[in-house]
Amino acid sequence: MGRAQGPWSVAARKLLPAMRTWRQSFHEQPELANEERRTRDKVVRALRDLGLTPTVYDDFTGVLATIGADRPGPVVALRADMDALPVEERTNLPYRSRVPGRMHACGHDVHMSCLLGAAALLVRAGPRVRGPVRLIFQPAEEQGEAGGAGPFIDRGCLDAPKVDFVVGQHVTPEIPAGQIGWKKGPMMAAADRFRIVVRGRGGHAAYPHRGPDAVVAAAEIIVGLQAIVSRARDPVDPVVISVGTVHGGTRHNILPPEVVLEGTVRTFRPATRDAIERLLRTRVRHLAQSLGASARVEYVRGYPVLVNSPPVTERLVGILGEEFGDAQLVELAAPVMGAEDFSRYLEHVPGSFLKLGAGTDGPPATLHSPTFAPPEQTLVVGAATLAAAAVGLQAR
Repeated sequence: MGRAQGPWSVAARKLLPAMRTWRQSFHEQPELANEERRTRDKVVRALRDLGLTPTVYDDFTGVLATIGADRPGPVVALRADMDALPVEERTNLPYRSRVPGRMHACGHDVHMSCLLGAAALLVRAGPRVRGPVRLIFQPAEEQGEAGGAGPFIDRGCLDAPKVDFVVGQHVTPEIPAGQIGWKKGPMMAAADRFRIVVRGRGGHAAYPHRGPDAVVAAAEIIVGLQAIVSRARDPVDPVVISVGTVHGGTRHNILPPEVVLEGTVRTFRPATRDAIERLLRTRVRHLAQSLGASARVEYVRGYPVLVNSPPVTERLVGILGEEFGDAQLVELAAPVMGAEDFSRYLEHVPGSFLKLGAGTDGPPATLHSPTFAPPEQTLVVGAATLAAAAVGLQAR
């Protein structure tokens, strides 16, 4: 089970059969964002079995519970996400998804099981838990723009009593199993979505000179957007603009009157985020007009930049170093362009988001892959990480 030798890890190993059962049950019956009703019911049963009284909602699939609500120490919130993805599973796991076209391909089944394991550890820890520990089982992390964090915050998951620190984690195959990745400051990008509707005239493909060609205009826009990245912003300020879908046309010899482009923008600085939106709107309009076409831009702000509190992250590194050994902690060299709505909690409460190593010696499988299957070691390390973080942040 790796090199973890601390007291939380020893206790977590004893919980592995329970965490294995939870993980397999979640994995077999995955549910998409805001549809996690069966998943919610499983979480509620597990929490009640631990002697806790979870809060559920009529119009929301999240689950909230608190350990030691009346204790006077600092309040620490621990968060796990619940939703699966529209992916057809291609693993050989005996507990692979039973739902066609649905899979826990991002490890949220592991996250929930780790948080339930941490809850069991903390319940058994008794007075070592000096203050309330808030357990946040959040739906709809994969939703994109809205996500489940914002609605959960609106329902008071960080209040009564007010949360002092928040900690989350996510499995990653890019770090070996047993290791934990950390980073101070910006760690994950803001993610926005755009939809561009390009309008031309349409007609017979043999006579393109008779009207603006929406396909050619769309192609110029796709290429032109990359000039924003390469020529309109500071090269040491990371930006990604990607077009993910192109829709237009019905037949090879017909010019469509309309082409629709959809894509994403990733940034790290608020000023850059604002500037890129302005530049994108202007560039799209000018490129379309230069070819006699027109274009309408819909731009939707998604998750903000995920910024880990440097003081809290430094404290966590010390806490986890005592639990696992410094050699098992990996400082991430650079932020990543992926996004996470854990960032919304960090806009309200200081905290840190950790990377839970899930890499193995076998063939690599990326997040959202139909073959992604974190090893069981992640359950032990993940549960011990959350429990150690909660108690450690309250004690210092």
